[in-house]
Order: sequence, then C-alpha cells, then structure tokens
Amino acid sequence: MSASVTRSHVDHLSVESTDRLPTPVVQAFWLLRIGFTAAPILFGLDKFANVLVDWDTYVAPLFTDTLGISAGTLMSLVGVVEILAGLLVFARPRIGGYVVAAWLGGIILDLLVLGDHYDVALRDFGLLLGALTLARLAAVVPCDARPFPSAAATS
Repeated sequence: MSASVTRSHVDHLSVESTDRLPTPVVQAFWLLRIGFTAAPILFGLDKFANVLVDWDTYVAPLFTDTLGISAGTLMSLVGVVEILAGLLVFARPRIGGYVVAAWLGGIILDLLVLGDHYDVALRDFGLLLGALTLARLAAVVPCDARPFPSAAATS
C-alpha cells in the first residue's frame, strides 16, 4: 500500500500531509513516541531515587565546577528536564523528538568529556538517531493516527 502525499506550505515550512499511510509507518511512529515518552520520564524520576544507578558518577567534573553546584543537584535538574522532555514528546512529538535528540547529544558530550562510559555514549547515539526519526515521522503521521487499522479499513 502506498501513501498519497501532497505538499503544502504552512509558516514557510514544507509540511507533508497524507490521506493513508502504510500501517508499519504509523506503528513505527507510535513505538518511538511511546518509548521516547516513557524512557525520559522514568530516567528522570530515577535521578531523584538512584535505583538504577548512581547518576552522580556520570557527570563530568568540568560541568559541576563550571556551574558551581554538586553532581547531585545537577542530576536533580537533569531529572526535571528529562521528565519535561518525555511529556513534550507525548504532547508534541515533532518538537519533542528534536528536544530529546539535542538532550542526548548533550549527554554524549558529557560522557566524552568525562572520558568514561563510552559504551553508554554509543548507545545514546543510537537513541539520538531514534529521536530524530520520531521527529521526522511526526511530520507526516497525525498524532491521533491509529497504530492498527480498523476492521472497516481492512475489508
């Protein structure tokens, strides 16, 4: 099944609209939207509980020294930002996807400056690509698109 695509210009941006998108495209959008809503919120909440890991060990001293705050305080601020980013992905995935991608870029930079956890930096690069993919899909998939076709649509 192919998508019927038309171009229109809204606020000087090229916006794609579709009458029917292939089901796998809509499902990919929803998988990424759910994942990039839940993960930042859960990781953000854990910045206050430190159940998954001691988050303070992931902060490069350069940042705490420059900002003049403790790693714990910085991680609490990071937790708040991550929770807000997850909520933004849920409400506005096109914008939220780019925000999460930028945030992941910042995390990667921190880990490279720290000189440790290169495996996590590489994993976060993969997540950054996923967040960018979500933002691009959100440009064509309506937020209320159903991930599974209705029975009427398939018959």
